[in-house]
Amino acid sequence: MSTHREIRVTVPASSANLGPGFDTLGLALGFYDEIVASTADDGLVVEVEGEGCGGVPLDEGHLVVRAMRSAFAALGETPSGLRLRCCNRIPHSRGLGSSAAASVAGAVAAAALLGRDLDAERETLLQVAGGLEGHADNAAASLLGGFVVAWSYRDGNNRDAYGAARLEPHADLRPVALIPSTESSTATTRGLLPEHVPLGDAAFTASRTALGVCAFTARPELLFAATEDRLHQPYRRPAYPASLDLVDELRKHGIPAVISGAGPTVLALPVGQELPADLVGPEFTVTPLAVDRSGATVQYG
Repeated sequence: MSTHREIRVTVPASSANLGPGFDTLGLALGFYDEIVASTADDGLVVEVEGEGCGGVPLDEGHLVVRAMRSAFAALGETPSGLRLRCCNRIPHSRGLGSSAAASVAGAVAAAALLGRDLDAERETLLQVAGGLEGHADNAAASLLGGFVVAWSYRDGNNRDAYGAARLEPHADLRPVALIPSTESSTATTRGLLPEHVPLGDAAFTASRTALGVCAFTARPELLFAATEDRLHQPYRRPAYPASLDLVDELRKHGIPAVISGAGPTVLALPVGQELPADLVGPEFTVTPLAVDRSGATVQYG
């Protein structure tokens, strides 16, 4: 590249699953990580502030850098050097899509640094971010914003690939993240899931996931039924019993509530309701959030 450029990428957090939509449904949240990236003559410099500072690698192992490298390879061009500064606000290991946001940030940054049309490269960016995650619900929400339905498939070369459809969330959605101080590992919580589930639970999940598409986009009064889950949350109770106890308590009071992603954050969706203050213990930070409708954005220069 003959000249160096600098860009700023802003990427929203996300909540995935949303109850029954395991690895399928996602919602972008108004809680953002930012990175500033620029090309250089040579080498790699990574700086991190905020969440993860002091605990994440500052070399090629950094997730944003890995995503950038994957995107450069997919786009067929790699700068000689990189400078990267990350401002992390999305809590790590809480079920709010921090790793997906990093993957999306890196993929988008790579395309922007190469001067590519981001709209034209959305498919490539989704494949890069989804590939690093192994599923595309969080990544699609962070990339596209709004409410997404994501899926996986095998492409013409029999490789894992990812699809996503963005839908406009209903204007009345008012998500509240109840964030505990404890962390959880996606790998650990997935290890708690059974290989097989009863046919009745599978049918229940299919109906509630389909209803969720309706509820999140057009009929928010149906969110309570649409967020019921028998597929994964009950099996994950040993990993974060306090979070699932809170989900149960909120639902007893008629408030739609789910585990956000792999947990342990609880996502409440009170439509026309207030969260009863006495239901949420001091171990949870109550964080009202907007629904992000823009997805990843870039500022040039």
